[in-house]
Amino acid sequence: MITLQEIKKISVRETEVLHLIASEFTIKEIAAHLFISPHTAISHRKNLMDKWAVKNTAGLVRRGFELGVLKV
Repeated sequence: MITLQEIKKISVRETEVLHLIASEFTIKEIAAHLFISPHTAISHRKNLMDKWAVKNTAGLVRRGFELGVLKV
């Protein structure tokens, strides 16, 4: 189970990437919006998936809502 302490360990940039993923942005669109390379955007997504122990992007968004990082 993910603790509040673990939620706080995600970076500001990872949080931004998560919000854009939840808003249906593609990796290329996220990269352009944040002025980073697509590879960096992928790295942020992968880091979040590893930290939250999810298998795919859908799981990442689901966990974001479960943990209250994302809101309706």
